[in-house]
Amino acid sequence: MRNPVSIGAAVLILILALTGCAPEIRLFPDARDPLREFTLEGTGREKVLVIPVRGNITDAPRREFMRTRPGMVRQIVSHLRKAEGDKRVRAILLKIDSPGGTATASDLIYHELMVFRQRTGVPIVAALMNVATSGGYYIALPADRIFAHPTTVTGSVGVIFVRPVVTGLMEKIGIEADVHKTGPNKDMGSPFRPLTPGEDAMIQTLINTLGARFLGLVKARRNLGEAAMSEIGTARICLADTAKSLGLIDEIGYLSDALASAKSLAGLDRNARVVVYRRTEYPEDNIYNTAATTGPGPLVDVGLPAALAGLKAGFWYLWQPGAMAD
Repeated sequence: MRNPVSIGAAVLILILALTGCAPEIRLFPDARDPLREFTLEGTGREKVLVIPVRGNITDAPRREFMRTRPGMVRQIVSHLRKAEGDKRVRAILLKIDSPGGTATASDLIYHELMVFRQRTGVPIVAALMNVATSGGYYIALPADRIFAHPTTVTGSVGVIFVRPVVTGLMEKIGIEADVHKTGPNKDMGSPFRPLTPGEDAMIQTLINTLGARFLGLVKARRNLGEAAMSEIGTARICLADTAKSLGLIDEIGYLSDALASAKSLAGLDRNARVVVYRRTEYPEDNIYNTAATTGPGPLVDVGLPAALAGLKAGFWYLWQPGAMAD
């Protein structure tokens, strides 16, 4: 027999919902909950903060069923601001597993990491995991040392411009787009018409400029010669051994090696606390936990599949096959 109290409570909630008076009920933590510090290992007073970076780099929040996942830029900046307010955070371990993302979001994270280093003097060590290509590598450039796992795929230093084209489909189904504009280039890049030769040249100029910025930062931050930059400029991907021979990374090792390096750079002993900022506590947590800040996964993910991200127009520091596999 059902409990009449529980039935009555359910009916009351339903009535309140229908009348618009129901209180907000959140089953899972989301971006509105404050970050909390959790210890992954160690018992010392001073700390190494692990910041996980996983997935496509964007500044847009991702709305999911029953919760909101913060955009990556906001997420990382929140970590850095919280760390800056804690003088016991003596080193940052940036754990990167990302094929890259938009040019602007990647550059924003790079900038915020550089500003954090300048204001605090706290060393940063980047640990490249499965994939750290294009924008995923770009955000590792502020690090004092870059480690890559023996099987890490990295590189892809370059820019890609993605523009969906639907003119062929429109012709097949008999649909036309009627466009009124103030200048001949106002709808440049529109999916409803081909690019003119002049527009194609303008877009290539933009791509070259963004690519030159990326390559310039790599050359300056990694202190590389022309021979290495010539190979890196092909935008090729590579494994850790090639990345090291080109100078893209400092060491090949495991996450534990990168953590030990962070402690060493900060002058910490082996017992220093390793912490993470999250919104949910995980039992038996450790540095291999890939969760970032939002807690358990959603009941239903109503976001677009990652493969469809490649159909969005824009300039990307992105290795597309890696994005489609995410």
